Amino acid sequence: MHNLAIALKLKGYDVSGSDDEIFEPAKSNLAKYNLLPTEYGWNASRVTDDIGAVVLGMHAKSDNPELLKAQDLGLKIYSFPEFIYEQSKNKTRVVIAGSHGKTTITAMIMHILKKANRDFDYMVGSSVKGFDINVRLSDTAKIIIIEGDEYPDSAINQTPKFHIYQPSIALISGIAWDHINVYSTYEIYVDAFRKFVELIPFNGALVHNAEDQALKVIARNVNLNISRVAYSLPSFEINNGITSIIHEEKKIPLKIFGRHNLQNLSGAIEVCKLLGLAEDFCYESISDFTGASRRLEIISSSNNAVVFRDFAHAPSKLRATVSAVKEQFPKSKLVACFELHTYSSLDKDFLPEYYRAMSGADIKVVFYNAHTFELKRKELIEPEFIHEAFGDRRIHVFTEKKNLELFLQKQSWRKTNLLMMSSGDFDGIDMKALATFVTSPR
Repeated sequence: MHNLAIALKLKGYDVSGSDDEIFEPAKSNLAKYNLLPTEYGWNASRVTDDIGAVVLGMHAKSDNPELLKAQDLGLKIYSFPEFIYEQSKNKTRVVIAGSHGKTTITAMIMHILKKANRDFDYMVGSSVKGFDINVRLSDTAKIIIIEGDEYPDSAINQTPKFHIYQPSIALISGIAWDHINVYSTYEIYVDAFRKFVELIPFNGALVHNAEDQALKVIARNVNLNISRVAYSLPSFEINNGITSIIHEEKKIPLKIFGRHNLQNLSGAIEVCKLLGLAEDFCYESISDFTGASRRLEIISSSNNAVVFRDFAHAPSKLRATVSAVKEQFPKSKLVACFELHTYSSLDKDFLPEYYRAMSGADIKVVFYNAHTFELKRKELIEPEFIHEAFGDRRIHVFTEKKNLELFLQKQSWRKTNLLMMSSGDFDGIDMKALATFVTSPR
């Protein structure tokens, strides 16, 4: 939302906003553009009849006093994705969907298009190197690249976000059950993706991961009037901790690694080809791509250790991320820490989906705290249940940040990497200080 506010100000709109709490980096970013509210909280008097439109964030509740005032005044109210669509309805809309890899694939496409000097708009869920903000909306660009997730768009609509964008070109990276608070069964979850594909118009295109079984079924039964482009894991090799992709017998060294990321790359290149770029150019352009923020992001490194931060939170993401680090650094031990933070990961019925999800790590840690459960209104889970759900009694379970920090400080970090996985921040742990400690010479 704060990136949208900045994008609209840069486009010439008068913009104001409200929130009950504003955290970094949003706080500093808004202040930079003189958009930071003078006070936090909700005040209905801010909403007046001269406002052209209201954009509703997904965390605003249906009884929000400013929303109620806007409804009383009959103002035009958009959810975030509705507004993005309104601003891009006359453009070619490329929507990147899937249970995992959305941000990375979107960032890869943005990186390649920028190298090609193409004019394009975008909306991506994380910071991307080379781009100052996460949203761009212009009058000049003919295409927009949108990261489209399946979560409901707002409290008053509840439509899956990616349905609203109505893709001209759609990519789906894979389907692995998530968001149990919205999709109570796997079948309901898959059906949301099927409906997404049905929204692709005549002469549109579906780009999909050929190695995902659920996607195979959807693609096989899709509208025959759209193009279907399948992608899969490309040929690659790993030498001395560097992954190279092999394209037409040429080795192209990459800054990224992991089978999942290489699959993502294949999908991104197929999209760029549909946008008119040459395949050889795409492969050459991606060699210096370093990834999106918090997606297998290196915080610190030394000859003995590398510290990674990753947004992984769903079971499939944990498996892929742990596997990627172990394959890239086979001679190093791996300490993998996972924070229960999302609604699904805090749900006792969903937790068994994590069975053996961290089995590739040498030392496994699960962290959570009671406050997170209180905020999500979930029943607190006992450490014993973590062992049962994950299928591993050797998992170290911590519920207080200080105990987790002490545990990590006591580890030997000789030829040992640290992987911190969470959609949160491990209760405010100082990640940079921790990473510096792990990689400092002893």
